[in-house]
Amino acid sequence: MRSYQSLFRTPEFTPFLLSFAALAAAQTIAGLALGTLVFRATGSPFLSAVSMFGPQLAQLLGATFLLSGADRLPPRAILSGIALAFAAGTAILALPGLPLWAVFAVLLAQGLVASLGGGVRGGLLNEILTKDGYVLGRSVYNMLWGLTQMAGFATGGVLLALLSPRTCLLLAAALYLASALVTRLGLTARPPRTSGRMSVTATWRTNALLWSSRPRRLTYLGLWVPNGLVIGGDSLYVSYAPEAAGTLYACGALGMFLGDLTVGRLVPPALRPRLTTPLRLLLAVPYLFFVLRPGVALSAVAVTAASAGFAASLTLQERLLSLTPTHLTGQALGLHATGMAAMQGAGALLAGTLAQLTSPATAITLMATGSLTTTLTLATLARPKEPTTPAKPAPTDS
Repeated sequence: MRSYQSLFRTPEFTPFLLSFAALAAAQTIAGLALGTLVFRATGSPFLSAVSMFGPQLAQLLGATFLLSGADRLPPRAILSGIALAFAAGTAILALPGLPLWAVFAVLLAQGLVASLGGGVRGGLLNEILTKDGYVLGRSVYNMLWGLTQMAGFATGGVLLALLSPRTCLLLAAALYLASALVTRLGLTARPPRTSGRMSVTATWRTNALLWSSRPRRLTYLGLWVPNGLVIGGDSLYVSYAPEAAGTLYACGALGMFLGDLTVGRLVPPALRPRLTTPLRLLLAVPYLFFVLRPGVALSAVAVTAASAGFAASLTLQERLLSLTPTHLTGQALGLHATGMAAMQGAGALLAGTLAQLTSPATAITLMATGSLTTTLTLATLARPKEPTTPAKPAPTDS
Protein backbone atom coordinates (compact mmCIF):
# COMPACT_ATOMS: atom_id res chain seq x y z
CA MET A 1 0.00 0.00 0.00
CA ARG A 2 1.90 3.04 -1.27
CA SER A 3 -0.83 5.58 -2.09
CA TYR A 4 -3.06 7.76 0.05
CA GLN A 5 -6.01 6.84 -2.18
CA SER A 6 -5.80 3.15 -1.28
CA LEU A 7 -5.20 4.07 2.34
CA PHE A 8 -8.36 6.15 2.69
CA ARG A 9 -10.40 3.52 0.86
CA THR A 10 -9.67 1.17 3.75
CA PRO A 11 -12.81 0.75 5.88
CA GLU A 12 -12.68 2.41 9.32
CA PHE A 13 -9.42 4.26 8.66
CA THR A 14 -11.16 7.64 8.28
CA PRO A 15 -13.29 7.44 11.46
CA PHE A 16 -10.23 6.11 13.29
CA LEU A 17 -8.35 9.27 12.27
CA LEU A 18 -11.26 11.59 13.06
CA SER A 19 -11.64 10.24 16.58
CA PHE A 20 -7.92 10.63 17.15
CA ALA A 21 -7.97 14.18 15.72
CA ALA A 22 -10.63 15.27 18.21
CA LEU A 23 -8.65 13.65 21.05
CA ALA A 24 -5.40 15.29 19.94
CA ALA A 25 -7.03 18.71 19.61
CA ALA A 26 -8.44 18.38 23.10
CA GLN A 27 -5.05 17.39 24.53
CA THR A 28 -3.32 20.29 22.78
CA ILE A 29 -5.75 22.99 23.87
CA ALA A 30 -6.06 21.59 27.39
CA GLY A 31 -2.29 21.30 27.83
CA LEU A 32 -1.60 24.87 26.73
CA ALA A 33 -4.48 26.23 28.82
CA LEU A 34 -3.45 24.32 31.93
CA GLY A 35 0.25 25.19 31.56
CA THR A 36 -0.69 28.86 31.22
CA LEU A 37 -3.07 28.68 34.19
CA VAL A 38 -0.44 27.11 36.43
CA PHE A 39 2.31 29.50 35.29
CA ARG A 40 0.08 32.53 35.95
CA ALA A 41 -0.79 31.20 39.39
CA THR A 42 2.69 30.16 40.50
CA GLY A 43 5.25 31.86 38.22
CA SER A 44 7.16 28.54 38.26
CA PRO A 45 8.65 27.10 35.03
CA PHE A 46 8.93 23.75 36.83
CA LEU A 47 5.25 23.50 37.78
CA SER A 48 4.15 24.80 34.38
CA ALA A 49 6.20 22.14 32.58
CA VAL A 50 5.00 19.38 34.92
CA SER A 51 1.35 20.40 34.46
CA MET A 52 1.71 20.07 30.69
CA PHE A 53 3.80 16.91 30.46
CA GLY A 54 3.86 15.39 33.94
CA PRO A 55 0.74 13.22 33.37
CA GLN A 56 2.75 11.30 30.79
CA LEU A 57 5.10 10.18 33.56
CA ALA A 58 2.12 8.58 35.31
CA GLN A 59 1.64 6.37 32.24
CA LEU A 60 4.70 4.41 33.33
CA LEU A 61 2.83 3.34 36.47
CA GLY A 62 -0.19 2.42 34.35
CA ALA A 63 2.00 0.37 32.03
CA THR A 64 3.19 -1.61 35.02
CA PHE A 65 -0.32 -2.73 35.97
CA LEU A 66 -2.67 -2.27 33.02
CA LEU A 67 -0.77 -2.74 29.75
CA SER A 68 -1.79 -6.37 29.21
CA GLY A 69 -5.27 -4.99 28.53
CA ALA A 70 -4.04 -3.58 25.21
CA ASP A 71 -4.47 -7.04 23.64
CA ARG A 72 -7.05 -8.50 26.06
CA LEU A 73 -9.84 -5.88 25.97
CA PRO A 74 -12.21 -4.83 23.14
CA PRO A 75 -10.56 -1.79 21.48
CA ARG A 76 -13.65 0.29 20.64
CA ALA A 77 -15.01 0.18 24.19
CA ILE A 78 -11.63 1.04 25.71
CA LEU A 79 -10.95 4.00 23.39
CA SER A 80 -14.44 5.39 24.00
CA GLY A 81 -14.02 4.98 27.76
CA ILE A 82 -10.63 6.73 27.77
CA ALA A 83 -12.06 9.74 25.90
CA LEU A 84 -14.98 9.98 28.34
CA ALA A 85 -12.63 9.78 31.33
CA PHE A 86 -10.52 12.60 29.92
CA ALA A 87 -13.63 14.70 29.30
CA ALA A 88 -14.65 14.34 32.93
CA GLY A 89 -11.16 15.04 34.26
CA THR A 90 -10.68 18.12 32.07
CA ALA A 91 -14.03 19.51 33.21
CA ILE A 92 -12.88 19.09 36.81
CA LEU A 93 -9.65 20.98 36.03
CA ALA A 94 -11.78 23.89 34.85
CA LEU A 95 -13.41 24.31 38.25
CA PRO A 96 -12.54 27.69 39.81
CA GLY A 97 -10.58 27.60 43.05
CA LEU A 98 -9.31 24.05 42.49
CA PRO A 99 -6.20 23.69 44.70
CA LEU A 100 -2.89 22.82 43.04
CA TRP A 101 -2.68 19.40 44.72
CA ALA A 102 -6.10 18.51 43.28
CA VAL A 103 -4.96 19.60 39.80
CA PHE A 104 -2.03 17.18 39.95
CA ALA A 105 -4.22 14.42 41.41
CA VAL A 106 -6.51 14.68 38.36
CA LEU A 107 -3.49 14.70 36.04
CA LEU A 108 -2.17 11.55 37.74
CA ALA A 109 -5.51 9.80 37.20
CA GLN A 110 -5.57 10.88 33.56
CA GLY A 111 -2.06 9.53 33.07
CA LEU A 112 -3.05 6.14 34.46
CA VAL A 113 -6.09 5.95 32.19
CA ALA A 114 -4.07 7.05 29.16
CA SER A 115 -1.54 4.23 29.63
CA LEU A 116 -3.88 1.86 27.78
CA GLY A 117 -4.59 4.22 24.90
CA GLY A 118 -1.35 3.98 22.92
CA GLY A 119 -1.28 0.20 22.81
CA VAL A 120 -4.98 -0.18 22.02
CA ARG A 121 -4.84 2.47 19.30
CA GLY A 122 -1.63 1.13 17.77
CA GLY A 123 -2.86 -2.45 17.77
CA LEU A 124 -6.18 -1.39 16.24
CA LEU A 125 -4.41 0.52 13.45
CA ASN A 126 -2.36 -2.59 12.74
CA GLU A 127 -5.62 -4.55 12.37
CA ILE A 128 -7.37 -1.95 10.20
CA LEU A 129 -4.49 -1.74 7.71
CA THR A 130 -2.64 -4.40 5.78
CA LYS A 131 0.90 -5.18 6.88
CA ASP A 132 2.50 -3.22 4.03
CA GLY A 133 0.30 -0.22 4.79
CA TYR A 134 1.27 0.28 8.43
CA VAL A 135 4.14 2.75 7.92
CA LEU A 136 2.16 4.87 5.47
CA GLY A 137 -0.89 4.77 7.74
CA ARG A 138 1.20 5.58 10.79
CA SER A 139 2.82 8.49 8.95
CA VAL A 140 -0.65 9.90 8.17
CA TYR A 141 -1.57 9.36 11.82
CA ASN A 142 1.55 11.27 12.89
CA MET A 143 0.96 14.00 10.30
CA LEU A 144 -2.56 14.41 11.58
CA TRP A 145 -1.14 14.74 15.08
CA GLY A 146 1.21 17.45 13.78
CA LEU A 147 -1.54 19.30 11.94
CA THR A 148 -3.84 19.07 14.93
CA GLN A 149 -1.10 20.38 17.18
CA MET A 150 -0.47 23.29 14.82
CA ALA A 151 -4.15 24.14 14.69
CA GLY A 152 -4.63 23.40 18.39
CA PHE A 153 -1.73 25.52 19.63
CA ALA A 154 -2.50 28.34 17.23
CA THR A 155 -6.18 28.23 18.15
CA GLY A 156 -5.30 27.78 21.81
CA GLY A 157 -3.11 30.87 21.72
CA VAL A 158 -5.93 32.91 20.20
CA LEU A 159 -8.48 31.49 22.64
CA LEU A 160 -6.27 32.29 25.60
CA ALA A 161 -6.04 35.88 24.39
CA LEU A 162 -9.84 36.09 24.19
CA LEU A 163 -11.02 33.69 26.89
CA SER A 164 -9.89 32.47 30.28
CA PRO A 165 -7.83 29.26 30.59
CA ARG A 166 -10.75 27.63 32.40
CA THR A 167 -13.09 28.30 29.47
CA CYS A 168 -10.50 26.76 27.14
CA LEU A 169 -10.42 23.67 29.36
CA LEU A 170 -14.21 23.31 29.00
CA LEU A 171 -13.85 23.51 25.20
CA ALA A 172 -11.25 20.74 25.40
CA ALA A 173 -13.65 18.62 27.46
CA ALA A 174 -16.25 19.00 24.70
CA LEU A 175 -13.69 17.79 22.13
CA TYR A 176 -13.00 14.70 24.25
CA LEU A 177 -16.74 13.96 24.20
CA ALA A 178 -16.73 14.30 20.39
CA SER A 179 -13.86 11.81 20.17
CA ALA A 180 -15.78 9.29 22.26
CA LEU A 181 -18.84 9.69 20.04
CA VAL A 182 -16.94 9.22 16.76
CA THR A 183 -15.18 6.16 18.18
CA ARG A 184 -18.47 4.59 19.27
CA LEU A 185 -20.32 5.27 16.00
CA GLY A 186 -17.51 4.97 13.44
CA LEU A 187 -15.58 1.87 14.48
CA THR A 188 -16.57 -1.78 14.48
CA ALA A 189 -16.77 -3.71 17.73
CA ARG A 190 -13.81 -6.09 17.58
CA PRO A 191 -12.94 -8.90 19.98
CA PRO A 192 -9.65 -8.77 21.91
CA ARG A 193 -6.55 -9.94 20.02
CA THR A 194 -5.49 -12.31 22.79
CA SER A 195 -7.49 -14.48 25.16
CA GLY A 196 -7.12 -14.29 28.90
CA ARG A 197 -7.78 -11.70 31.57
CA MET A 198 -5.94 -8.46 32.03
CA SER A 199 -3.69 -8.79 35.05
CA VAL A 200 -0.52 -7.43 36.59
CA THR A 201 1.13 -10.84 36.13
CA ALA A 202 0.31 -10.96 32.42
CA THR A 203 1.53 -7.39 31.98
CA TRP A 204 4.85 -8.06 33.69
CA ARG A 205 5.38 -11.40 31.93
CA THR A 206 4.85 -9.95 28.44
CA ASN A 207 6.84 -6.81 29.19
CA ALA A 208 9.72 -9.01 30.37
CA LEU A 209 9.47 -11.05 27.17
CA LEU A 210 9.50 -7.94 25.00
CA TRP A 211 12.46 -6.51 26.93
CA SER A 212 14.46 -9.77 26.84
CA SER A 213 15.58 -9.28 23.23
CA ARG A 214 18.62 -6.99 22.82
CA PRO A 215 17.50 -5.64 19.39
CA ARG A 216 14.09 -4.80 20.86
CA ARG A 217 15.71 -3.16 23.90
CA LEU A 218 17.83 -0.89 21.72
CA THR A 219 14.79 -0.09 19.58
CA TYR A 220 12.74 0.87 22.62
CA LEU A 221 15.54 3.04 24.00
CA GLY A 222 15.83 4.76 20.60
CA LEU A 223 12.10 5.44 20.64
CA TRP A 224 12.05 6.72 24.22
CA VAL A 225 15.17 8.56 25.33
CA PRO A 226 16.24 11.02 22.58
CA ASN A 227 12.58 11.92 22.01
CA GLY A 228 11.82 12.33 25.72
CA LEU A 229 14.78 14.62 26.35
CA VAL A 230 13.86 16.92 23.47
CA ILE A 231 10.19 17.01 24.49
CA GLY A 232 11.38 17.89 27.99
CA GLY A 233 13.08 20.93 26.49
CA ASP A 234 9.93 21.73 24.52
CA SER A 235 7.96 21.89 27.78
CA LEU A 236 9.81 25.12 28.60
CA TYR A 237 8.37 27.17 25.72
CA VAL A 238 5.84 28.80 28.04
CA SER A 239 8.58 30.06 30.36
CA TYR A 240 11.08 30.73 27.53
CA ALA A 241 8.71 32.88 25.46
CA PRO A 242 5.41 33.33 27.35
CA GLU A 243 3.77 35.43 24.63
CA ALA A 244 4.89 33.18 21.75
CA ALA A 245 4.68 29.67 23.23
CA GLY A 246 1.74 28.77 20.98
CA THR A 247 3.75 29.84 17.93
CA LEU A 248 6.73 27.69 18.91
CA TYR A 249 4.54 24.66 19.56
CA ALA A 250 2.80 25.19 16.21
CA CYS A 251 6.18 25.38 14.43
CA GLY A 252 7.21 22.15 16.12
CA ALA A 253 4.05 20.50 14.85
CA LEU A 254 4.77 21.81 11.34
CA GLY A 255 8.25 20.30 11.39
CA MET A 256 6.84 16.99 12.61
CA PHE A 257 4.28 17.02 9.80
CA LEU A 258 6.94 17.64 7.13
CA GLY A 259 9.21 14.93 8.50
CA ASP A 260 6.45 12.32 8.62
CA LEU A 261 5.26 13.26 5.13
CA THR A 262 8.74 12.82 3.71
CA VAL A 263 9.61 9.56 5.46
CA GLY A 264 6.18 7.93 5.24
CA ARG A 265 5.34 8.78 1.64
CA LEU A 266 8.47 9.69 -0.28
CA VAL A 267 11.31 7.59 1.14
CA PRO A 268 11.58 4.05 -0.30
CA PRO A 269 11.17 1.26 2.29
CA ALA A 270 14.71 -0.01 1.70
CA LEU A 271 16.18 3.38 2.59
CA ARG A 272 14.12 4.07 5.74
CA PRO A 273 16.27 2.08 8.22
CA ARG A 274 19.37 4.09 7.25
CA LEU A 275 17.67 7.37 8.21
CA THR A 276 17.08 6.53 11.87
CA THR A 277 20.31 7.97 13.28
CA PRO A 278 20.45 11.06 11.01
CA LEU A 279 16.86 11.94 11.93
CA ARG A 280 17.58 11.52 15.65
CA LEU A 281 20.60 13.82 15.28
CA LEU A 282 18.44 16.37 13.48
CA LEU A 283 16.01 16.20 16.40
CA ALA A 284 18.62 17.58 18.82
CA VAL A 285 21.21 19.68 16.94
CA PRO A 286 19.10 22.81 16.22
CA TYR A 287 18.28 23.16 19.93
CA LEU A 288 21.98 23.60 20.74
CA PHE A 289 21.67 27.14 19.36
CA PHE A 290 19.29 28.04 22.20
CA VAL A 291 22.40 28.64 24.30
CA LEU A 292 22.60 31.96 22.38
CA ARG A 293 19.02 32.83 23.50
CA PRO A 294 17.70 33.52 19.98
CA GLY A 295 14.59 35.59 19.44
CA VAL A 296 11.21 34.15 18.53
CA ALA A 297 11.82 34.14 14.75
CA LEU A 298 15.11 32.21 14.91
CA SER A 299 13.75 29.95 17.63
CA ALA A 300 10.78 29.09 15.41
CA VAL A 301 13.12 28.13 12.54
CA ALA A 302 15.21 25.93 14.85
CA VAL A 303 12.11 24.26 16.31
CA THR A 304 10.66 23.55 12.86
CA ALA A 305 13.89 22.00 11.58
CA ALA A 306 14.47 19.92 14.70
CA SER A 307 10.93 18.55 14.83
CA ALA A 308 11.30 16.92 11.42
CA GLY A 309 13.57 14.48 13.27
CA PHE A 310 10.59 13.01 15.10
CA ALA A 311 9.99 11.00 11.89
CA ALA A 312 12.64 8.59 13.18
CA SER A 313 9.82 7.04 15.22
CA LEU A 314 8.36 5.66 11.97
CA THR A 315 11.51 3.72 11.10
CA LEU A 316 11.91 2.52 14.68
CA GLN A 317 8.28 1.39 14.97
CA GLU A 318 8.68 -0.51 11.70
CA ARG A 319 11.73 -2.23 13.20
CA LEU A 320 9.83 -2.98 16.42
CA LEU A 321 6.95 -4.64 14.55
CA SER A 322 9.38 -6.77 12.54
CA LEU A 323 10.88 -8.01 15.83
CA THR A 324 7.55 -8.73 17.60
CA PRO A 325 5.06 -11.65 17.28
CA THR A 326 1.71 -10.55 15.82
CA HIS A 327 -0.38 -11.49 18.89
CA LEU A 328 1.75 -9.16 21.03
CA THR A 329 1.67 -6.09 18.79
CA GLY A 330 -0.80 -4.22 20.99
CA GLN A 331 1.29 -4.56 24.13
CA ALA A 332 4.53 -3.99 22.21
CA LEU A 333 3.21 -0.72 20.79
CA GLY A 334 1.65 0.10 24.14
CA LEU A 335 4.99 -0.36 25.87
CA HIS A 336 6.50 1.97 23.29
CA ALA A 337 3.76 4.57 23.80
CA THR A 338 3.81 4.48 27.59
CA GLY A 339 7.60 4.35 27.79
CA MET A 340 7.85 7.30 25.43
CA ALA A 341 5.22 9.22 27.39
CA ALA A 342 6.98 8.43 30.66
CA MET A 343 10.32 9.61 29.28
CA GLN A 344 8.66 12.80 28.05
CA GLY A 345 7.25 13.36 31.52
CA ALA A 346 10.65 12.64 33.08
CA GLY A 347 12.20 14.98 30.55
CA ALA A 348 9.77 17.72 31.53
CA LEU A 349 10.65 17.22 35.21
CA LEU A 350 14.37 17.35 34.46
CA ALA A 351 14.04 20.34 32.13
CA GLY A 352 11.86 22.21 34.62
CA THR A 353 14.40 21.58 37.39
CA LEU A 354 17.30 22.75 35.21
CA ALA A 355 15.35 25.85 34.17
CA GLN A 356 14.61 26.61 37.81
CA LEU A 357 18.32 26.40 38.64
CA THR A 358 19.66 28.12 35.49
CA SER A 359 17.38 29.52 32.78
CA PRO A 360 14.93 28.07 30.22
CA ALA A 361 17.40 28.67 27.35
CA THR A 362 20.23 26.89 29.17
CA ALA A 363 17.96 24.00 30.14
CA ILE A 364 16.78 23.52 26.54
CA THR A 365 20.41 23.41 25.38
CA LEU A 366 21.37 20.86 28.04
CA MET A 367 18.41 18.62 27.16
CA ALA A 368 19.40 18.70 23.48
CA THR A 369 22.99 17.79 24.42
CA GLY A 370 21.71 14.78 26.36
CA SER A 371 19.56 13.68 23.42
CA LEU A 372 22.49 13.98 21.01
CA THR A 373 24.77 11.96 23.30
CA THR A 374 22.15 9.23 23.71
CA THR A 375 21.62 8.92 19.96
CA LEU A 376 25.35 8.53 19.27
CA THR A 377 25.67 5.95 22.07
CA LEU A 378 22.73 3.86 20.79
CA ALA A 379 24.06 4.02 17.22
CA THR A 380 27.39 2.65 18.46
CA LEU A 381 25.74 -0.16 20.44
CA ALA A 382 23.57 -1.16 17.45
CA ARG A 383 26.50 -1.68 15.11
CA PRO A 384 27.00 -5.34 14.24
CA LYS A 385 30.10 -6.77 15.84
CA GLU A 386 32.93 -7.65 13.52
CA PRO A 387 33.53 -11.41 13.41
CA THR A 388 36.78 -12.34 15.06
CA THR A 389 39.34 -13.99 12.81
CA PRO A 390 40.83 -17.10 14.37
CA ALA A 391 44.55 -16.81 14.97
CA LYS A 392 46.75 -18.70 12.56
CA PRO A 393 48.72 -21.54 14.11
CA ALA A 394 52.38 -20.79 14.66
CA PRO A 395 54.65 -22.35 12.03
CA THR A 396 56.51 -25.44 13.14
CA ASP A 397 59.97 -26.58 12.12
CA SER A 398 59.96 -29.64 9.92
